[in-house]
Amino acid sequence: MSTGFLKVKGTKIVDSNDTPIVLKGTATGGHLNMENFITGYPGSETQHKQILKTKIGEEKFEYFFDKFYEYFWTDADAKFYAEELKFNTLRIPFNYRHFLQDDGDLFQINPKGFERLDSMLKHTRKYGIYVILDLHAVPGGQNQDWHSDAGVNKSLFWDFKVFQDAILNLWVEIAKYYKDDVSIAGYNPLNEPAVEDHSKLTSYYERLETAIREVDPNHILYLDGNTYAMDFRQFHKVLPNCVYSIHDYSQYGFPGFQYTDSEEQIAKLHSQYERKIEFQKKYQVPVWNGEFGPVYASDFRGDSNVEETNKSRYQVLKRQLEVYKHGDPSGDGDAISWSIWLYKDIGYQGLTYVDPDSYFYQVFGDWLHKKKVLGLDRWGNDIAPENGKLYDALVEHFEQQVPEKYHHAVYPYVWSFKDHISRVARDLLLSNYCAYEYADLFVGLSFEQLDQLAACFKFENVRKRDELNEILREY
Repeated sequence: MSTGFLKVKGTKIVDSNDTPIVLKGTATGGHLNMENFITGYPGSETQHKQILKTKIGEEKFEYFFDKFYEYFWTDADAKFYAEELKFNTLRIPFNYRHFLQDDGDLFQINPKGFERLDSMLKHTRKYGIYVILDLHAVPGGQNQDWHSDAGVNKSLFWDFKVFQDAILNLWVEIAKYYKDDVSIAGYNPLNEPAVEDHSKLTSYYERLETAIREVDPNHILYLDGNTYAMDFRQFHKVLPNCVYSIHDYSQYGFPGFQYTDSEEQIAKLHSQYERKIEFQKKYQVPVWNGEFGPVYASDFRGDSNVEETNKSRYQVLKRQLEVYKHGDPSGDGDAISWSIWLYKDIGYQGLTYVDPDSYFYQVFGDWLHKKKVLGLDRWGNDIAPENGKLYDALVEHFEQQVPEKYHHAVYPYVWSFKDHISRVARDLLLSNYCAYEYADLFVGLSFEQLDQLAACFKFENVRKRDELNEILREY
């Protein structure tokens, strides 16, 4: 690790000696920003926690989450991360609510947020791991999806100046706190923004950059493109010491698509990436791929053709890594920095994952099967055919009632009727009801059992996805 701050120089990220550095790593996952497919609950994080607290009481609620936060990222994780995986950077997604006082005042900063981040940073610093702080959820939601924790299918953050001002204030406080920390590779101030009026995003980035630079002139800002870090068409200005971040998921890494490594599929992988980095190439700024990666099949989830499926998804990953290693499909560019999604979960994408034979699956195994059958996690999950027919019929109804020229009239325009309907009907409404059933599984658990449950996420208790880790290590 450099003794000075990382910075942007041309198309590269360099250290204090102007030596180029390629940041390689992953995100912690559903830790300080929980996501339903990562740890098992349905719906949004805040709703899940609110219901759970009413079911088991505040004392047990606080005890369980304190243990969960403690066990998820430890010295053992950092050691494995740096020495076995050979990663040099950790992206830490966090929810703004960790910095929110109990009275809900958006402008009063709760020091608990810094305590939780610092508990992770003491381990990353020990092993020379850079950190990128990623604000993954903001008030009102910066996008239409579950992981922005808004609980609605609207990105209301962009409609209320008070929300924007509160997050501006939060970033100023974070920047003040970490302004002298050279182990911080930078700040990722807004994960996957999605707003129909692009100018709201670009002007907000300008406000953020100005405010942060007043208290911290040194750290890099990693700025995601619009519409889930995929669209830079309305970006016409480069801010100083900023890296512009893409997310590069491929449909071939998910259920419903079969990757055969054909020339046509390889060409699509390349064109998808090239489209996303047009801005970076035009303005000669560095690329950081903040998220990518397939979802993997598992016997314990009841997936079929596990070996064949995962073989094809590893091949997708290898093809993507080839591009990232050379900067572009032509092979004549510089390697880009990247952060694969994700480090630890319950078995979908994680480089490590909760043991299927653990106490966690004793408690939640049947529920997780039901969740899969109902299709409550569209991220990497197949819905049972008998349930899928219900939503297919609803999609057909929309197609019949809405003139074709309006099929993509609702933002995000790239979403189909199926995408929008699944978000509203399953990810939100049905999940709202099922959140109570999930919380009931915690009822009656003792403090010892809650500790045992949280400890299922400890490094010494999880399994490692060896083939995936070897691919990444060889990079």
